Amino acid sequence: MNELKILEQLDRIEKMVRAHKNVLTFDQACDYTGISRSYMYKLTASGEIPYSKPKGKLIFFSREKLDDWLLQNNHSSKDEIKQQAVDYAFRNKRF
Repeated sequence: MNELKILEQLDRIEKMVRAHKNVLTFDQACDYTGISRSYMYKLTASGEIPYSKPKGKLIFFSREKLDDWLLQNNHSSKDEIKQQAVDYAFRNKRF
């Protein structure tokens, strides 16, 4: 294996280990979400993303809250919408 492949694999392993932590640093949160540092700063400055700032210096993120934030504004697939319509029609039959 060449050196570059080994370094890429080590980077992937390191990211997987980080993903199992409950509290993430700013850089870890950027890696975890795939959001750039500059955009993450914008999100924190505008209060659009949940974060903690103990003692007013370092920024930390809860992995659980990041997951919830990333999955907000869920959009149903066409099949899910069709199933919801069928369920609604059966529940609200008028005889």
